[in-house]
Amino acid sequence: QVGLKESGGASVQAGESLTLACTISGDIVGTVCLAWFRQPPGKEREGVASLFTRTGAAYYADYPDYLKGRFEVWQDSPDKPMYLQMNNLQPEDTAMYYCAADPSPDGPFCYPPDDRYWGQGTQVTVSS
Repeated sequence: QVGLKESGGASVQAGESLTLACTISGDIVGTVCLAWFRQPPGKEREGVASLFTRTGAAYYADYPDYLKGRFEVWQDSPDKPMYLQMNNLQPEDTAMYYCAADPSPDGPFCYPPDDRYWGQGTQVTVSS
């Protein structure tokens, strides 16, 4: 069984911060790669950050310069949640945020192999 559940989404004002959590359970505890994705309204889902759990290496999406450096992803131990700290949130960060797992990544940005490896999502809304 695979369990991924996001929490922490909220409605905030521009400039505020949020920390999302992804609780992991079942067969994917200790999996190689975890990731955060988001889907803005009317747009396709996009990657936000990947975390290689055994090394702690993190990779972030290539955002415009004015958006870079605002997000941080981490996990304290394989049996703990994965977190996404988001600072200085902007309206363009409004999206449904998903956590995901990839047991066999083939690049720096992992991607779930099938629908089982996605969470249900948590909504983040940023007002200007």
